[in-house]
Amino acid sequence: MAYDDAAAENRKRYAIIGVSSMLLVAMVVAVTVGVNLNQDGTSDPATGKKAHEISSSMKAIKAICRPTDYKRECVDSLKGSGKSDPKELVQVGFKAAMKLIQAAAKKSLTLRQIEKDPRASQALAGCKELMDFSVDELKFSIQKLGAFDISKLDEMLIDIKIWLSAVITYQETCLDGFANSTGDASEKMKKALKISMRLSSNGLAMVTELSSMLTELQIPGINRRLLSIPVLGHEDYPEWAGPGMQRLLAGSPAKRKPNIVVAKDGSGQYKTIQEAINKVPKRKNNATFVIHIKQGVYKEYVVIGKKLTHLMLIGDGPKKTIISGNKNFVDGTTTFKTATVAVSAEHFMARDIGFENTAGPHKHQAVALRVQADKVVFFNCEMHGYQDTLYVHTMRQFYRDCTISGTIDFVFGDAAAVFQNCSFLVRKPLPNQQNIVTAHGRKERRQPSALIIQNSKFKPDADLVPVKKQFRSYLGRPWKEYSRTIIMESYIDDIIEPEGWLPWEGDWGLRTCFYTEFNNYGPGSGKSKRVKWRGIKSITAQHAVDFTPGRFILGDRWIKATGIPYVSGMTKPNAGVAN
Repeated sequence: MAYDDAAAENRKRYAIIGVSSMLLVAMVVAVTVGVNLNQDGTSDPATGKKAHEISSSMKAIKAICRPTDYKRECVDSLKGSGKSDPKELVQVGFKAAMKLIQAAAKKSLTLRQIEKDPRASQALAGCKELMDFSVDELKFSIQKLGAFDISKLDEMLIDIKIWLSAVITYQETCLDGFANSTGDASEKMKKALKISMRLSSNGLAMVTELSSMLTELQIPGINRRLLSIPVLGHEDYPEWAGPGMQRLLAGSPAKRKPNIVVAKDGSGQYKTIQEAINKVPKRKNNATFVIHIKQGVYKEYVVIGKKLTHLMLIGDGPKKTIISGNKNFVDGTTTFKTATVAVSAEHFMARDIGFENTAGPHKHQAVALRVQADKVVFFNCEMHGYQDTLYVHTMRQFYRDCTISGTIDFVFGDAAAVFQNCSFLVRKPLPNQQNIVTAHGRKERRQPSALIIQNSKFKPDADLVPVKKQFRSYLGRPWKEYSRTIIMESYIDDIIEPEGWLPWEGDWGLRTCFYTEFNNYGPGSGKSKRVKWRGIKSITAQHAVDFTPGRFILGDRWIKATGIPYVSGMTKPNAGVAN
């Protein structure tokens, strides 16, 4: 027995050494950690063996680049450094990725100065902003993970997956902004981003490989179940949703004591929402800052920047407090910039507010709400528009008791977004148009993102009801190659066509997407006539649990404490088999 214990302890020690080593060499573009892998002494400068040092360096580089899809770019970014110490190699790789992204941002500014096409010029401005977001995510990774802790390795890897996924999405969004623009700015930016996008992909591949390795090693103290689920998130759970916030959520408007009150009639400190947001002070802790927005229609464009973490907006009801805009693609604004409200601050929360874009169906893409922030919650909110109403851009998002309306791709983006007990209202489109509820934008197979719709309803809006037989409506279509959408425990009205899903163009993404329906009900939920693409999947009850908010986005760690209604797992655990 003692021998077995000693052997097990040795296996554990060697496994941890191996895991630490893999971690150091894997995160080329995301993090640096303070563990030294160099246990054979071959890179000791005291040896003076230059050739041996080079050989050792290349051996380490090849090990780093092994699981990547773009091995040549990986090797090229590291070779010539003369380094064989893994920590130093990681630093070299990180700097290479940062340099390329910053160069792309600078390129966008240079091109904008000479660009004559207004649409392309606007796209270039968007690229600069998106590259800044990318750099921020990588810098945040360095800051958070600089102090390496093997006991938190699983959570660390989950964090990195979402940060790198966001970096990939931001670069892809930059290129998407050139749709219908003239000139060669699009090709020049594509060229400028080519290597940085590949290095971002490589970094995600490395972290995914490490997660798989940890799952197989069965190391005590490492949460294998956590690593094996395609989740994401921050380990640093703050006390941002304490008793005080829960009282705010539960209390009536008259009893709430927010930090700032906004009122159109002048009864608050400010008359506009953006003015109030601009006055939010810098805080030294994670205490939630609450802004109460009294009833009224606020015709303004609201930007909640990345630095305004732990901010909460409370309205008087989604039909009483409404933020309204009408920017749109037809009038010359890129989709990314059409948003009436844009949220980039993590730990953001909104309740009892309506968000709308009134541009109408003839103006094509017109976003009411764009969200690219981690750990955000929307409770009892409404988002209304037509095409591209809700842009769930990146990171973790949770929507509870919300109503979203639109026509074409009216819930789209590459976030890991869960909708629980929400209503999706399909509106009347233009003649000869068809309705599509979702369009997920997962570009890479390793990205830990998906649209998950649970215990919700797909129904026609009032304007569609009288003419619903004149228009065809679908659950979704694959915007990007690895689009992933899961609909479960939900009511599907007969407005949804028997085929269920619609191709984007030809056979694009039909083999690589991941679409599944589980335990749905209603006249439109039957699956016997659904499309037979390779990407249409059937899942077991056990697999369905992996897509619940408690598991997929680790919701128990940050949603539960807000006090809003929330179900961690399946909402109908005793329901029968799927349709």
